[in-house]
Amino acid sequence: MQQSETSAMKRTSLNAWNLSLGRAICGDVQAGLEREWLVTNGLGGYAAGSLLGATTRSYHGLLVAALRPPIERWVLVTKVDEELRLPQGPVLRLGVNEYHDGTLDPQGMSYLDSVCLEGDIPCFRYRLGTALILEKRIWMEYGQNTTYVQYALHGSYDESGEQVREPSLLTLLPFCVARSHHSTLRGDPGWHFQVEQEGNRYRIRASADTPVYQLIVGPSARFEPRGLWYWRVLHRHDRERGLPCEEDVYLPGVFHLPLMPGDRVTLVLSAEQEPPAALGSPQHEEQVAQAYAHHRRRLKQLLAVADRSVEDLAQSDPVRARLVVAADQFIVARPQYVLTPTGKRYLQLSPDHKTIIAGYPWFEVWGRDAMIALPGLLLSTGRYSEARGLLKAFASSANQGLLPNRLPENAAAPEYNTADASLWLFRALDRYLAATGDWTLLKELFPALEEILQWYMRGTRFGIGMDQRDGLLFVGLGTSDLQLTWMDARVDGCPVTPRRGKPVEINALWYNALACMESWAVRLAVDATRYSQLRIQVRKHFAERFWYPEGGYLYDVVDVDGETGENDSALRPNQLFAVALPRRLLSDEQARSIVERVRAELLTPLGLRTLSPRDPHYRSRFNGDQRQRDSAYHQGTVWPWLIGAYIDAYLHVYKDNQAILPLLEPLVRHLWEACLGTVSEVAEPEPPFTPAGCFAQAWSVAEVLRCWTLVTE
Repeated sequence: MQQSETSAMKRTSLNAWNLSLGRAICGDVQAGLEREWLVTNGLGGYAAGSLLGATTRSYHGLLVAALRPPIERWVLVTKVDEELRLPQGPVLRLGVNEYHDGTLDPQGMSYLDSVCLEGDIPCFRYRLGTALILEKRIWMEYGQNTTYVQYALHGSYDESGEQVREPSLLTLLPFCVARSHHSTLRGDPGWHFQVEQEGNRYRIRASADTPVYQLIVGPSARFEPRGLWYWRVLHRHDRERGLPCEEDVYLPGVFHLPLMPGDRVTLVLSAEQEPPAALGSPQHEEQVAQAYAHHRRRLKQLLAVADRSVEDLAQSDPVRARLVVAADQFIVARPQYVLTPTGKRYLQLSPDHKTIIAGYPWFEVWGRDAMIALPGLLLSTGRYSEARGLLKAFASSANQGLLPNRLPENAAAPEYNTADASLWLFRALDRYLAATGDWTLLKELFPALEEILQWYMRGTRFGIGMDQRDGLLFVGLGTSDLQLTWMDARVDGCPVTPRRGKPVEINALWYNALACMESWAVRLAVDATRYSQLRIQVRKHFAERFWYPEGGYLYDVVDVDGETGENDSALRPNQLFAVALPRRLLSDEQARSIVERVRAELLTPLGLRTLSPRDPHYRSRFNGDQRQRDSAYHQGTVWPWLIGAYIDAYLHVYKDNQAILPLLEPLVRHLWEACLGTVSEVAEPEPPFTPAGCFAQAWSVAEVLRCWTLVTE
């Protein structure tokens, strides 16, 4: 690729690092409520909300604590509203709340001038007069269920143009709940949260069986008890999704803080048993400043690790820097607790005990998602030790050859209903070895890899196994209610796209795994004959079984429900993996034909449709209640993560890097469109391709980052 082309693309996205939205969005109620922000803590906990401050989802909160990292997430503080009384002036109400009848009160969007990301910290700027601005910054302590909400006043003049000589009075209204982030809270006039004061720390507890959390302020703050319920707050996104959408929130009291221009004051929200002792003391703001500085140092280190060849990645490649920060949000700790000599327990954060959250705000750890996302999230960011630990952890978790599909939020046993997570492990390990040359890990994992393939060869649970006649894998035979591929939506307990038989991407991954094992066995001086013979058998039968000559592309499933010759000709993106994976299965002419058919019918600015619009089962709309969404999930809905397979396949066919950057540019622009600085799970299949689903998805970010790095280095 020409250097000038790369530089031109970087210039068009120069502000991807200093990402901001101005008054045109902040002053528009609909646009401001549609856009969201997210910060995370490396434990699975997070803080999130709408740009304007209203909670448009039950999942929104300033303190959503992972009580059993990385799961069991509880919303404890939904939001904080602000009121500012200027000297000899009016009270300015800066918050925004939406209620069940459509009422917006207060309407602080009239003051919100801009929102930007400073690294990963959202900064909200409220213009209060001719030259007076209040800034609010929100971040979380890495490895702690602790959120900092910091306010800074800038400027010298009030509404009348006079120089400010007296402090303004900032009043903070924290709205409290205590519930799973999947639910909503109903209040009662006779129910009052317990509030225990210890200096400038206020311990909040909704009831005897809910967590205790703290609101901590500096010594300048004065607490005024309220004990009020705010009834029937609306979560508009939940209403659109057909979910419970009204909630009652509790205001235990308000904090009054004097504020002069140049001052900073911080409200700290924490579910930790022992937040730093300096918080709430006369050294409160000094402790906050240290936490802020530590947070910024960690961010700088992430960028340095991602690319050691440049001094400032944010300057040299702002798009990549932004995506590196987005990637970090999904990399979370797996529980590893250490007892101190005094008997206290603390969570140890180490590189070899990490995993990947599939998406925010509602997804948990999914094996398939983790293996697909690993190359982009961990290898494209230089986090090799974390990749190594994650590969070891998942390889050791295999059960009868299958990796866990999902680690549930409710602490239930892992679910193993996936035919491809184990196969994606081979692809992730292959990329890891190419990046690191860490052959000691291969030697360590080789027995587990052999066992996985043995189970697939002889057959394992859920009707997953190898057809001895052609070496191809079948899945789901003898089952009726399971979804075993990534197209896993169900309606009324039945898979929408069951894909029982021999799915195309499963067999492309199977071939890739066999080819990997063949070469790895040779490297380790192990007999590779079985893998070599089976790989040859699969290659011989793949094209003749999957090629659909009338369409010029691959069948999505052959031998449907075990019926030889019964094939599904739906045009889907799954076939791309037969071209995108490095071990080739098709002729150049077939590969080119597939890419062209996919480009003509599936490619959109935000990724690939999951079904051709020409198909009678195509669903042209995703959003709606759960039935509507699940019915459309893989029947046309666009998935950004699939752009990775398309780009890999395109480069194999055309070897033209210059054509790739324009494909990524709409996904870069998307960083401004939904949740600031990250990439959504899905999008509507028809223009304007509105983002939908989870507002931050691991494999979406991972594949955009991997491809950006691939074509700009």
